[in-house]
Amino acid sequence: MCLAVPAKVVLIGEYRMAQVDIHGVTRTVSLDLVPEAEVDSWVLIHAGFAIQVVDEQFAAESWELIQQIEWGDDIPEGLPAEVLVESVSEASA
Repeated sequence: MCLAVPAKVVLIGEYRMAQVDIHGVTRTVSLDLVPEAEVDSWVLIHAGFAIQVVDEQFAAESWELIQQIEWGDDIPEGLPAEVLVESVSEASA
């Protein structure tokens, strides 16, 4: 199963490599597939690449669905985003 995770572009560097924020977790991804992405854009990331630019509402709804996949209706209060990001990374590997 493949899964794309919503993230906000924080910084765009050399060769269109970007720092993105996934609910407090920073990752480096390539923006080569989404030339329209810019700082403050929301993107879906998969396997180190941003694959689509989305709006903030879509990103929020997607994040909520990802939480439900991992935890069902029993999402622990205050769960660090790192736990979810690592779980998603492991599931899509």
